[in-house]
Amino acid sequence: MNYDLVIKNGTIVTAAGHYQADVAVRGERIAAIGQDLQGHRELDARGKYVTPGAVDIHVHMQMPLGEGVISADDFFTGTRAAALGGTTTIIDFVEPEPEQSMVDALAARRAEADPKVVIDYGLHMTIGPAEIAKLEQVPAAYEAGCTSFKLYMAYGFRLNDGELLQALEAVRDVGGWPVIHAENWDIIQTLIARNLAAGRTEPRWHPRSRPAAMEGEAAGRAIDIAAYVGVPLHIFHVSCQAVVERIHAAREQGLPITGETCPQYLFLTWDAYDAPGVEGALPVCSPPIREQAEQDALWQALSRGHLQMITTDHCPFTRADKARGLGDFSQIPGGVPSIEMRFPAIYWRGVRSGLLSLEQWVNACCTTPARLAGLEGKGDIAIGYDADLVIFDPDQRRTLSTETLHENVDWTPYEGLEIQGWPHTVLSRGEIIVEKGDFLGEPGRGRFIHRQ
Repeated sequence: MNYDLVIKNGTIVTAAGHYQADVAVRGERIAAIGQDLQGHRELDARGKYVTPGAVDIHVHMQMPLGEGVISADDFFTGTRAAALGGTTTIIDFVEPEPEQSMVDALAARRAEADPKVVIDYGLHMTIGPAEIAKLEQVPAAYEAGCTSFKLYMAYGFRLNDGELLQALEAVRDVGGWPVIHAENWDIIQTLIARNLAAGRTEPRWHPRSRPAAMEGEAAGRAIDIAAYVGVPLHIFHVSCQAVVERIHAAREQGLPITGETCPQYLFLTWDAYDAPGVEGALPVCSPPIREQAEQDALWQALSRGHLQMITTDHCPFTRADKARGLGDFSQIPGGVPSIEMRFPAIYWRGVRSGLLSLEQWVNACCTTPARLAGLEGKGDIAIGYDADLVIFDPDQRRTLSTETLHENVDWTPYEGLEIQGWPHTVLSRGEIIVEKGDFLGEPGRGRFIHRQ
């Protein structure tokens, strides 16, 4: 039987194992896995891995902060960079205006994304203080395909504990999945004010105003509220062992709590904030990048299964935007670019060093994110699944820089990092969108995933 396309001679890697086999595609889906399959087009993956397309459930494309500041990647440049790095599905965010319904806000965000995305995408619905009065709209948002809901314990989106309780109850009642930014905002605000009053305005005071212990406290409090309500909870961008310990303790009790970390916490340390001028402002993100001991602890947590996935929190701002906060570290726009380097860099640092197995790499970057976020047909190599596939060359070397990466931003926190292992070919629903490192996709070919 002839198929539309067959990937031959590669080593298939899934979360369950790795083995030699061909993968056949018909239309947009995987049609067969076996030996000596024949296709109208055949791709030779000899000496390479064949993995599911990576899934990043935490990104911020064209995110406005006010006063003309907006994250540098739009839905085209950001998803193009994602594809070139082997990511074939993302989940971004909807942030309703105070007088806007959740469903209307979803439609407006889709209108921004649909003409530009080159890979498939979903959206989380943000529940901020203004949405507490709109919680009766949660079922409509769920039915419209937004089955996950973002909650904050920081910034202007911050919910107090009573509001968290109400929001978690509303999400529970529709069978949704709450995801949370966990930090202790009251303590952060007090420490920021104290540091600024003492003339400590440089970027190095950013992490010192957001202590790891208080990130752990906030995560523990959110877990306790979710356990009381009886709902799963996912902790975004874990930066420290204090949060890992609370997630692990909850899971040991049988609670459906999960956590993720991001490349900035796995490859950088807070020494980056000591660089002079705007260089020290560039890596500002929240929670902050921490000391080497915390980075080491996060790798161990991934190795032991105490953290379940790796996302990016991709939210780049230009040097000019970062420089706005040089006289007051609390005004530096927070976020870094990582969407292109995540999948290959985790292979290089995790798998090649022996910290992670091939299966753990794929599980953390592809399979578990898709499963928990309700992305059916994504994140695995199985018959009937979307033909989102990566032919990954474990020998290809890449030095990361603004010249070799494709995010729409004039810096990278990983400048000069030399890694081994990079996507050779990337398929999205059976269509080759990256081949030999060349981008072949078109804006608008990606689809919104209506999750249920």
